[in-house]
Amino acid sequence: MTADAAPPPSTPPRSESAAPPAAPAPAPIVLRPLGFADPLRWLARGWGDFRRAPWIGLFYGACFMVMGWALLKVFEHAPAYTLALSAGFLLMGPFLCLGLYRTSQRLEAGERPDFGDSLLAWDTRTAQLGIFGFVLLVLEMLWGRATLVVFAVTFDGMPDFKGSLLALLDPQNLAFIVAWAAVGAVFAGLIYAVSVVSIPMILHRQTDAVTAGLTSLRLVFTQTGVMLWWGAVIAVTVTLAMLPWFAGLLVVGPVIGHASWHAYRAAVAD
Repeated sequence: MTADAAPPPSTPPRSESAAPPAAPAPAPIVLRPLGFADPLRWLARGWGDFRRAPWIGLFYGACFMVMGWALLKVFEHAPAYTLALSAGFLLMGPFLCLGLYRTSQRLEAGERPDFGDSLLAWDTRTAQLGIFGFVLLVLEMLWGRATLVVFAVTFDGMPDFKGSLLALLDPQNLAFIVAWAAVGAVFAGLIYAVSVVSIPMILHRQTDAVTAGLTSLRLVFTQTGVMLWWGAVIAVTVTLAMLPWFAGLLVVGPVIGHASWHAYRAAVAD
């Protein structure tokens, strides 16, 4: 090296206080606009999934039917708890439908559904599903307590099976009937709003329970008409399926479960 050669430029020392680059913000969850004809399309697709995997659907339908029989026994021995425990369909239904969601997910991807895979659909999302289930359990317990208060204020003691039927049919108990139905409508509506797309979203997007619940609420509050229509379709269909000793749930239950997956896929953009 000659004496006239200039030394290489030195690199300025990096400041130790420089903050690391900020992580990119998560993309917002986009909700698609829905129409009033969409719930009927979801039902049609749910029926299609049931036909493509009938034995898986019949297993879960049998579970729904047994739940109905258990609810009938509860009404015979403790009628005051019936409305609150009917939330078991709203509480256990979405979790029982996890296997149906997994089956629809496999069919949508062009894969062959597997019964064992449907039973273990919860396995990878245990923590978030547990958090969400706890929230629904708290809502059901509050529902049960509110129902007992309505019975206690109206009657001198809890009526038996026959007394409960007569109380619901007696026009003199109109205030009780209105209060009983109003309490049920509030809690059922809240559970529906929180869970209408939450569990399939947790299963599909690997999101957390809070985000899924808030997304479900946002969907109901921003597209209230369509979601009320979808809730009415579910309520009417399930009620009709319960009339022949809950036997209709053998088919209607899994069809609604598959349709709920398609409702989520239609409402929440990828």
